[in-house]
Amino acid sequence: MPGFVSIHLGLLIGYSILLTAVGLWIGRFVRGSGDFFVAGRTLGAPLLFSTVLAANIGAGTTVGAAGMAYRDGLSAWWWNGTAGLASFVLAFWVGPRIWRLASAHGFYTAGDFLEHRYGQQVRVVIAALVWIGTLFILAGQLIAGAAVLEVVAGIPRGAGAAIGAVVMTIYFVAGGLLSSAWVNLLQLVVLMIGFALAVPPVLSAVGGLSGLASSAALPPGFLDPFYTSPATSVSGWKLLAIYGPAFMLSPGLLQKAYGARDEAAVKIGIAAQGACLLVFSFIPVFFGMAARVLHPSVASINLVLPTVFAEDMAPWLGALGLAAVFSAEVSTCDAILFMLSTSLSKDLYKRIINPAASDAQMLRVARIAAVAGGAIGTVLAVQLSTIVSALAIFYSLAGVSLFVPVIAGLAGKRGGAPEALAAIAAGIATLLAVQVATGGIGYGIFNPNLLGLIASAIAYAIVYVARGRGAGVEAV
Repeated sequence: MPGFVSIHLGLLIGYSILLTAVGLWIGRFVRGSGDFFVAGRTLGAPLLFSTVLAANIGAGTTVGAAGMAYRDGLSAWWWNGTAGLASFVLAFWVGPRIWRLASAHGFYTAGDFLEHRYGQQVRVVIAALVWIGTLFILAGQLIAGAAVLEVVAGIPRGAGAAIGAVVMTIYFVAGGLLSSAWVNLLQLVVLMIGFALAVPPVLSAVGGLSGLASSAALPPGFLDPFYTSPATSVSGWKLLAIYGPAFMLSPGLLQKAYGARDEAAVKIGIAAQGACLLVFSFIPVFFGMAARVLHPSVASINLVLPTVFAEDMAPWLGALGLAAVFSAEVSTCDAILFMLSTSLSKDLYKRIINPAASDAQMLRVARIAAVAGGAIGTVLAVQLSTIVSALAIFYSLAGVSLFVPVIAGLAGKRGGAPEALAAIAAGIATLLAVQVATGGIGYGIFNPNLLGLIASAIAYAIVYVARGRGAGVEAV
């Protein structure tokens, strides 16, 4: 076992150094905030494909999905499946529309669009909500990276989270989206090779798909794709309401779309990664279900996937698989730092604190915000229990606050700040009220997120009608 540990740990250390070196090298080409925020709007379809896919395949879609599959079975597919399905809406409707506006008006962040459409007040409210929620999703990614280091070398969660935070903060701070896009391409290659090679030995260990399906270790409902755990609302097809809206218009994904070279790159790059994500979505679920047979007493669902890679295959292959998991965590971390740094520097600092800030000042604040975000995320990673709980907080906030204002803003030319603010307030208030009243379960098919979205849409419509159908701000 010590030999296995040294192989696994040595590869992870070497891989981390490589990521950092590539990111620092690309960072030399960053000349201003345009390169840092939107990569100079030079991303073609292949780079947009890799950076969006790398952002979507993170702790949730790998370690989280495997852990959920270990607990609930095949219905955990909805985690990644939802992201893939939502990507097509982003590729063919939301993305092209918002890219045209971003190119015409020089948008760098999602907040730029919101201010253009609804005014500064809406921008600031959303920026603050996104900043709070994004810290939790960053914590979820760091929990996953820490889980890998815990299995490999017994490193405590706090130290493991700090190591992951340092790696991704260094290369992101150096070059922003420009560094991330190229580093993500490297990470994606490692991730896909590692996961693809890991499937055959695990499949053999459980006796093939038929052996897995017939195992007596599987509880009732484990093979039902529509199963929902009675103990939690974060399960099965209900994930559509929780994650679907956020994957359609997450600020980080929208800003990656801003960096596209043209509208065709948005459509092709994001749609292709959605299709790839749908195929990939079965792999972590398979690993989680197999682990239920091979390791029925894993201490924490956070450790399910790292345990499979460390114990159920040859050392070199397990090391590659663990590097793939670590790669997924780090690649999504840089997307999250992207949201944190750009939102704070452009939406809050530039618009509220120092409107006269120069390009260099804004770039410096973005980098400081990334470092601060990494530090806070590390602290939260120690406090939160699971990846699923951490990510659910972000996706819930993002979904009920952003979905209605952004979709309504893209779909029509009327409706202003009062409608948007009413939608945000009603969505969050309903989400929190139902969460507290039902312990997060909701009422039948109506979970807190779905009810929050419905309340948000109703509030927008009521204020729109009350203001006389057209008193809002005209969209350009």
